[in-house]
Amino acid sequence: MAYVPTLKKKYKEEIVPVLVKEFSYKTVMQVPRLEKVVLNQGVGSSIADKKIIEVATEEMTMISGQKAVQTRSKKDISNFKLRKKMPIGVRVTLRRDRMYEFLDRLISVALPRIRDFRGIEGKMDGRGNYTLGVPEQIIFPEINIDKVNKINGMNITFVTTANTDEEGFALLREIGLPFKNLKKN
Repeated sequence: MAYVPTLKKKYKEEIVPVLVKEFSYKTVMQVPRLEKVVLNQGVGSSIADKKIIEVATEEMTMISGQKAVQTRSKKDISNFKLRKKMPIGVRVTLRRDRMYEFLDRLISVALPRIRDFRGIEGKMDGRGNYTLGVPEQIIFPEINIDKVNKINGMNITFVTTANTDEEGFALLREIGLPFKNLKKN
């Protein structure tokens, strides 16, 4: 039998019935699901030092378990000494099993390691998606703190198939994201 991530199994067996009951969907196909998780890290300081972007790419690859790609600038901005097509960031898009594996590690291991952690804000984007800002990459156990020479933050975006913020929030709440304002409707 093929391996199924724990969170994916939980979604199918526990979360879908809860959401069907909460929003009284007519079919399970209406239940919102997680489409992808995008990790994005802006490394503007790489303009001065090219090695910073290489290290960021390597770290992002270790965190996600998938090869990270560099994002490049779209235009010249002389005030920032920026030229067109210079590498200025790193991103990874996770889907399917890798997405569920990453999410499981994020919820159970990484988020509790944030200093003074009391939950995350529950502000959605208006279309049922959610972006979480992580202040430092060292909260992930894959990163060796001794080898880190620069602390970088990152954005983690959860893209769902939900039509409204309410549905997206309910999905992410049931998956286990530790929101500050946990309110059941």
